[in-house]
Amino acid sequence: MGNVNESLKNLLEADGAMCAAIVDSNSGMMLGQEGTGLDLELAAAGNTEVVRAKLKTMKSLGINDAIEDILITLGSQYHIIRPVAANEGLFMYLVLDKAKSNLALARRNCQQVENSLTV
Repeated sequence: MGNVNESLKNLLEADGAMCAAIVDSNSGMMLGQEGTGLDLELAAAGNTEVVRAKLKTMKSLGINDAIEDILITLGSQYHIIRPVAANEGLFMYLVLDKAKSNLALARRNCQQVENSLTV
């Protein structure tokens, strides 16, 4: 089992990982952050709105399912938002350099970190 700091370090082991955070989507506040390249406080607040909007849309559409992850692809970066199933209201946020990363392996790493995260 990994605490927040260990989990963040494990997230950053993915090739091309730049920074990561674990965020409380109820408040938009971070439980922890690691790495550089973005204003993670601003990103945490903004991505909280992304998660809320997707959940609201799913509810409106009558989709009774859980978000596995949300992928945002930019020209030079991947942003992975992964809700933590065992801790409703938390999500992991990982930013990857697109040129240096393997998206499939990064998503798998996120899943493994999620399964071991303890808060």
